[in-house]
Amino acid sequence: MEERNPAAQRDKMQWAFLLLLAGLCSLSRAQYDEDPHWWFHYLRSQQSTYYDPYDPYPYEPYEPYPYGVEEGPAYAYGSPPPPEPRDCPQECDCPPNFPTAMYCDNRNLKYLPFVPSRMKYVYFQNNQISSIQEGVFDNATGLLWIALHGNQITSDKVGRKIFSKLRHLERLYLDHNNLTRMPGPLPRSLRELHLDHNQISRVPNNALEGLENLTALYLQHNDIQEVGSAMKGLRSLILLDLSYNHLRKVPDGLPSALEQLYLEHNNVYSVPDSYFRGSPKLLYVRLSHNSLTNNGLATNTFNSSSLLELDLSYNQLQKIPPVNTNLENLYLQGNRINGETLTKGSGEWLSVSWGGKKTLL
Repeated sequence: MEERNPAAQRDKMQWAFLLLLAGLCSLSRAQYDEDPHWWFHYLRSQQSTYYDPYDPYPYEPYEPYPYGVEEGPAYAYGSPPPPEPRDCPQECDCPPNFPTAMYCDNRNLKYLPFVPSRMKYVYFQNNQISSIQEGVFDNATGLLWIALHGNQITSDKVGRKIFSKLRHLERLYLDHNNLTRMPGPLPRSLRELHLDHNQISRVPNNALEGLENLTALYLQHNDIQEVGSAMKGLRSLILLDLSYNHLRKVPDGLPSALEQLYLEHNNVYSVPDSYFRGSPKLLYVRLSHNSLTNNGLATNTFNSSSLLELDLSYNQLQKIPPVNTNLENLYLQGNRINGETLTKGSGEWLSVSWGGKKTLL
């Protein structure tokens, strides 16, 4: 029987342990050599959901660009933070990850600060700004968006040529101010014009001249009594909102591309015959809370094949006006109709039971 040597057995176990440890180290190093940034991926996997402090809707599904800015973060994870831009006004924030956006909103500003030439999106809303001085944007002719809503700007303190030099401007927000006149001249590049919640009393025929790219015009909640033919030349206009004004008549002619027309809460008492035929793409018309009577409506006023929704509620109608069979939604509550029936499409009858509270659909 072979005699066991404790010392020899101990030496064998030590060698086996050393060989096992060497194998493990080789395996680990091979992994790291294959991916030298393994630690970076690990740290990145531990990060929480990205949160942009400049995003106006932080709890909505993430979008990488605030307010539609078309330039994404320029610095990757793990990189050193970029230096603060030196040309940014001290009253504002110019986030390095969005180098063309300048945020000066909600700061109790009483004047417009200097705008660096690299800016495309500037936000001055909700301040106490009362004037737009001449030349304030001359250094930043590449501006695409200007947000000036929620201030105290008056028409007599807006420079005459303040916007005309901005040949790339697409969106202008001047709503919720103290304007009494239409601003202008405006650049042809403009696509959206927000002038609602002001004190504008009329829209001159040449006020919107040359704005062939304008797609949306917001003039609701003003004191407008007359529009005239100012809308005729807006060949790209899709949405026109003139609700909550003092109009007694509809605009003289509508753009051919128009799809949405909002005229509710005015004093309109009549609509000309075939008025909507010049807008073959028109889908939605709201004329509720006006002074419409059957005498003020011609037989073919609403006989437009494109119309899908027509709101005539809260007027002075006594009969249901003729409508096209393609119409899907007709609102008539709040009128003086006692009871009637209406044919809609292939023999389908809709019963009208009024009492001033029901909607006909």
